[in-house]
Amino acid sequence: NETGLEWLKHFNRCTTNRSTGPYRFLILDGHESHHSADFQTYCEENNIITLCMPPHSSHLLQPLDFGCFGPLKKAYGREIEQLIRRSITHISKTEFFLAFYAAFQPTMTKENIKGGFKGAGLVPFDPEYVISKLDVQLRTPTRVEEEAQQAHSWTSRTPRTVLEAGSQSEYLQRRIRRHQSSSPESILEALRSLQKGTMVVMYKVTLLAAENRELRQANEILSRRRKAKRTRLQNRGSMTIQEGEDLMDQMDVDMQVVAESWGSGGQRSSARPRVRRCGTCGKTGHNARTCQEGIEASGDEYIKGKGF
Repeated sequence: NETGLEWLKHFNRCTTNRSTGPYRFLILDGHESHHSADFQTYCEENNIITLCMPPHSSHLLQPLDFGCFGPLKKAYGREIEQLIRRSITHISKTEFFLAFYAAFQPTMTKENIKGGFKGAGLVPFDPEYVISKLDVQLRTPTRVEEEAQQAHSWTSRTPRTVLEAGSQSEYLQRRIRRHQSSSPESILEALRSLQKGTMVVMYKVTLLAAENRELRQANEILSRRRKAKRTRLQNRGSMTIQEGEDLMDQMDVDMQVVAESWGSGGQRSSARPRVRRCGTCGKTGHNARTCQEGIEASGDEYIKGKGF
C-alpha cells in the first residue's frame, strides 16, 4: 500500500501542470493497493477520479501487459526451460539475472511498446479492436456460415506435436462452449484423439525417465570407482622409479623365501613351486639386475674397454 501511495504522489506531481481542467482521470487495474483508504483519500483531496478495469482484462487493456510483459513472460519461460533441459533445476540469482537479461533484450523494444498501445486500442484509438477479442455470445448460424464451417471442418487425428495438442485443446474448448443440443460425437472423437496422444507422450516420458535413472546409476558407480582409485593412490603416495624397482626386487626375494620354505617342509618335488634363481650366477635371493657378480663383471668390461 505504501508503494502504491508513493506512486500516486508521483503521478500527481507529474500531471498537475499538464491537466486542462480541475480533474484528472486515472484508470487502475484493481490492485489491492488501489483500494486502500489512504489511496482513495489522496485522490479525493487532489481531484483525481479513479476507475478500475474489469477483472481479468489487463491482458487486453493495459499496453505494457499486452505488448511487453506478455512476450517477456514467454521469453523468460523459454530461457528457464533451456536451463531445465540442462539439468539445472535450482534457479539462483545468477541464473535468474542471466535468463531475465536474455529475455528482456528482445522484448522491451520500441516496436513492442508501440504495438502495446495499438493492441489496447489507444493509439490509434480503436475500441472495436478490443471488443472484437471478447467472448461473443452464441447465436444460430446462417446457412452460409454453416457451409463455411463444414468446408473448414476439423479432421480427427492424434496430435504429434505440442502445437497440435494445444490447437486440439482449444478446439475442444470452443466446441464445449458452443455445444447445446447438437451431437457430441465430434467432441468425443477429438477427446479420444487427444487422450491417445497424451498417453503416447506419457509412455515416452516414462521410458526416458527410466533411461535417465539407469544412466545416473551408472555414472554414480563409475564415479565411486574413480574416487576409490584416487583414494588408493593418495594413501600409497607418490613413488619414484627406483622405489618401484626396489619394491619389485623385494617381491622377488619374498617369493624365493616362500619357495625355499616350501622345499624344506618335506613336500614332494612334484608339488613344489618353481624356485626363482638369478640369471647371472644361478643363486637365489636376488635377480640378475641386482646381482653383485654381474655388476662387477660389467665394471671389469668397462675398464678393459677404456684401456686401463
